Amino acid sequence: MRAMSPLTAVRLKGLTAAVIWGASFVATKAALSEIHPVTLIVLRFALGLGVLGLAVWQARTFRRITRRDLFLLAVLGTLAIAVHQGLQATGLLFTSASNMAWLVAMQPVFTAILAWLFLAEVFGIVKIAGLVIAFAGAILVVTKGVFSPDALRLPGTLGDLLALASALNWTIFSVASKPMLRRLPPSLMMAYVMGIGWLIVLPFFVAAQGWHDLSRLTPTGWGAVAFLGIFCSGIAYIFWYDALAHIDASQVAAFIYLEPFVTVVVAAIVLHEAFTPISIIGGVLILLGVALVNRAPTTRQVAGAPGASD
Repeated sequence: MRAMSPLTAVRLKGLTAAVIWGASFVATKAALSEIHPVTLIVLRFALGLGVLGLAVWQARTFRRITRRDLFLLAVLGTLAIAVHQGLQATGLLFTSASNMAWLVAMQPVFTAILAWLFLAEVFGIVKIAGLVIAFAGAILVVTKGVFSPDALRLPGTLGDLLALASALNWTIFSVASKPMLRRLPPSLMMAYVMGIGWLIVLPFFVAAQGWHDLSRLTPTGWGAVAFLGIFCSGIAYIFWYDALAHIDASQVAAFIYLEPFVTVVVAAIVLHEAFTPISIIGGVLILLGVALVNRAPTTRQVAGAPGASD
């Protein structure tokens, strides 16, 4: 048997990370049927921090940080763990895993908008077309093709709105993390972000006496938590950044387009979510719009954590 080439192995890591993150929304929704969002966040990132910490120790990349960096990492931890995961976990209480995945895929669109607002980036015809198409797809996903005031009335679309908010939040996190990624290795930065973010969420867990949730977890629930912590918040990040270190960012980013499709398939199998033609059409429009925005020559790549919003 012919051995796998190093390049193929690295691409396989990027693909594996995207598939894992695609399944994360399903695992999150499954776990939330048994425990509170805060409990899930605390358990998940305790496991993820352990995996990333082990990776940092093995790679011998640990280093102390300055007070200035500690402040920025605290901001990043708040955005990435407390706010982002809180938005997604709460949103999944009100919307489907498939909708969450499609709408979170809007993140590059929000990046382009922020670049236009704050970096004076010029919008060409291709980028404008991409923005219009992506937002049209988002409207289809949110309204399910029913264009009436009732279609946008809360709480019917609260989960979808929180999904869009999480995409915007992840864009802000990606921009804010760029300076830190110039000073710290990605895995070390994410370990600090997870650790500090976990500590920020911990008081809410204590105040809610979240340990009482543990008795409600079934073997299926524990499996979902383990998958989220070990694979989604640990191994997938390691695979993703390893791929980024060896092949072009544009090639790695292409794998992200697979995430919502993975979510749709896994959600149908595990959660019995129905394939809705309008939602699929809306999701495809979102990805088409995102692709056009990313292909536009004026688009700047924002370094940061992946847009998986897992």
